Formats: sequence, C-alpha cells, structure tokens
Amino acid sequence: MFKLVNFIIGLSLFLLSHAAFSDLPQVIERIKPSIVGVGTFQKMRSPAINFLGTGFVVGDGSLVITNAHVIPELLDASKNESLVILTGKSNNPEAKVAQIAKLDKEHDLALLKINGLSLPPLKIGNVDKIKEGQMLAFTGFPIGMVLGFYPVTHRAMIASITPIILPVTNTKQLSAEKIKQLNKTAFHVFQLDGTAYPGSSGSPLYDSDSGEVYGVVNLVFVKGKKESALSNPSGISYAIPANFVTELLKY
Repeated sequence: MFKLVNFIIGLSLFLLSHAAFSDLPQVIERIKPSIVGVGTFQKMRSPAINFLGTGFVVGDGSLVITNAHVIPELLDASKNESLVILTGKSNNPEAKVAQIAKLDKEHDLALLKINGLSLPPLKIGNVDKIKEGQMLAFTGFPIGMVLGFYPVTHRAMIASITPIILPVTNTKQLSAEKIKQLNKTAFHVFQLDGTAYPGSSGSPLYDSDSGEVYGVVNLVFVKGKKESALSNPSGISYAIPANFVTELLKY
C-alpha cells in the first residue's frame, strides 16, 4: 500500500511538471527570433567577433536588453572595435553595430539601440505574479559560439525570491563592493533551480505558456574557480526581476 501511494504521488508530480511545460515547444519557436548575442567586432582580429553574452529584443524591435556586466568598459577605438548585436544562426551570425542607450549598473541591466534592426520584441510580464515554486524557462547562448550560433533553452524553477546580497559567514568576507551594495536600496532577485553558464548572462527568463518575460539571467553561483562554471556547474543561478527592465524602457 505504501509503495502504491508513493507511485501515485510520483506520477502526479510528473504529470504536473509535464503540464507546466506542455506549450514550451511552441513558445520556444516564438522566443528564438528575439534572442540575440552581444559582443564586440574588430575586422582585423581573429576571430573578428568576441562573444560576451546574450540579449533579447524589446520595445519597438530596435532595442535590446542585456546585463550591464556584459558590456565592455572600453572599446579599442584605434582598431575600430565596436559593440555589436549578433543575429541569425549557424556559424555565420550577422553583426549589427549597437549603441548604449542606458546603463543601470545597480540592477545589472543595459539597454542597447540598433539602427536598422527590426526583430519581434518580447513582452514584459507582471513580476508580481511570480511565486516560489513556479516553473519558467530561459533561452540564450550558454557557451557562446563554441558549437555554432544556436540559442539553447533551459528549464528553471523559482527556488527563492531573495535579497541580492549573498550571505557571508564573517566580517572578513564583507568586501568594499558588498558594503557599498548594502548601503543602497535593497531589492530582491530570483534564485533559480536551473543550470546557467557564463554565456547565459542577459537571457530572458520567461513563462513557458505565454512567453512573457519575468526576469533577466545575470549570475551563476560558482563552486570553486571561475572555470568550474563550465566543468562543474552548481545548478544555482539568479535573475533580475523584469520590473527593472520596464523602468529602463522609460528612457
């Protein structure tokens, strides 16, 4: 009897999980044309494109959201290095020059403007609807262009809605950066039970039924050295709530 009860519970959980993603294949097809890469381009460099992260199209189709930390601090103007958005797929993505419209470093967001770009924008959802335990998905380029320029989708559960500051065990771990953040207005982020990689930064976190965006993937919890993010992923990632994207779009 006990085994039967466990079987029924397990089957119910499986069916609920399957139902939560029943529309995901169709949603992914709608999402993918709005997913872009973010990088720099320098014609005489090999390779000419340096991939930095993921972005997604919003607004009128000429605006792109990504993470502020994806944007390079400096470009080599003497060698005509430029910030670009990468579109298309396969091994030959098209690079379009981008300008920084607005940076929000506090919330790790950047808004880019691309002249002549017209891609389907994603809709920003109401973040107040998000609850812990909710199943979502995110699409981006987790390992950049290593295996070609193809967007990849991962499932993710909202494991926690938590303050942006990671806890420390003693005062010696309170760096100047952490103290500076503590002095700012506190805000919460989504902790995800889902595996993201460095190239996933800037990926939209969206509802698997509607495709509405509720967050922007921006941080991967790394066990050990930075290289471990690829070889030994923790399965813990974070996303900035999309209400800050809405504020950025009011520029």
